[in-house]
Amino acid sequence: MPLRFVSEAIEPKAESFDAATIARGEPSLPASFRWRERELVVESLLRTWRSHRMDRGEKYVARHYFEFVARDGSKAVAYCERQVRKPDAPRWWLYTIED
Repeated sequence: MPLRFVSEAIEPKAESFDAATIARGEPSLPASFRWRERELVVESLLRTWRSHRMDRGEKYVARHYFEFVARDGSKAVAYCERQVRKPDAPRWWLYTIED
């Protein structure tokens, strides 16, 4: 199936984050999350990167991206918003998926 751009919020399983990564102040890709009616389980992490933005002359990390392969064979990219604008806004998003 072709690569699809989705950019939709996902629901991470709370207990699936890596505590050591979070302790360093970095977001941890959830090991499992829900997208639409589907549960995606991360099988392997392929790469990570960050995007930046300028705010009042300062450069800040805006998003952390994670490219991974899911247990079902899907290849996807998820990202974490470093700063959410509203308290109830989603922090985690599925950016693209190829299944």
